Amino acid sequence: MTATPTGASTLRGRLRGMDWRSWVVYLGFVGVFAYFAITIPQYFLTPSNLTNVFIQAAPIAIMAVGAVFVLAAGEIDLSIGSTVALTALVAAVTVQATDIWWLGAVTGLATGVLVGLVNGLFVTLVRLPSFLVTLAMMGLVTGVARQLTDLQSVPVTDAGFVWTFGGGNLLGIPTMIWWTVLITALGWHVLRQRRIGAHVLAVGNNSSAARVSGIRVTRVRLWVFMVSGASAALAALLYTGRLQGAKYTLGESDLMSVLAAVIVGGTSMNGGKGSIIGALVGALLMSMINNGLILAGLNVSQQMIVRGVIILVAVALSLRGKKNS
Repeated sequence: MTATPTGASTLRGRLRGMDWRSWVVYLGFVGVFAYFAITIPQYFLTPSNLTNVFIQAAPIAIMAVGAVFVLAAGEIDLSIGSTVALTALVAAVTVQATDIWWLGAVTGLATGVLVGLVNGLFVTLVRLPSFLVTLAMMGLVTGVARQLTDLQSVPVTDAGFVWTFGGGNLLGIPTMIWWTVLITALGWHVLRQRRIGAHVLAVGNNSSAARVSGIRVTRVRLWVFMVSGASAALAALLYTGRLQGAKYTLGESDLMSVLAAVIVGGTSMNGGKGSIIGALVGALLMSMINNGLILAGLNVSQQMIVRGVIILVAVALSLRGKKNS
């Protein structure tokens, strides 16, 4: 006669079968929030500061959505930070020259998509590794951004642009937060509910099997790089609207934060697995850490050290999980 498993043994079995790596970002978020709330509550827990955490996380979260698709497809995009600078300057110059704010936005978005398209073409047609392609593109785009305005900042004072991208409020909530919610929801829907999302995960998991099953692998890879470029461009518009201007240094330190948010959020560097919600929480975690460290008196170098440690641990967990699966 076979013994019926008890409730305790069943629970233990379920706990052993759980992938705790997928919960790291949420546990880390709660832990970091609790730490700063206890140690510096008079600064950290104020409504204005918590709102500032969300606002600072907005561009990183939006870029992280695009990065989830790239990493889930088994590729990587190192050019997102430089794309931010170039698209911001293109948008600002267009607005300044035409006085048509929406044309500046469209031009900026088109520039980001174009950068992504070039990345994708080199990866798919020339068959170069995405790491090398986007590393080269990062240098190329940075040079173009510096040359475009001869290292000069470009102010943007158009009220429509500023309100729409970062400087306005809708129903008492900053527009940057609205953009973050919208892009996160859209990214989650596409990755989890649409066929292209399933194709992205299939390509990242096993591109040969995906090709045999009829998935157009080249088209999927091209698409994810264009999405990454578009997300970087939208983040650039939000930076420009919030700061009311563009400069070649915009986004230069964002790559590390984006990768940390995405990897800590549960997206595998080896492809086949991605989490949009995890990336959002990861972006909030990065913003909260930066905010808390500043309030605690740490300098920029120390913040970079903390982010580097987070990325190192997250990558180790990601790669270890892939080997054990």
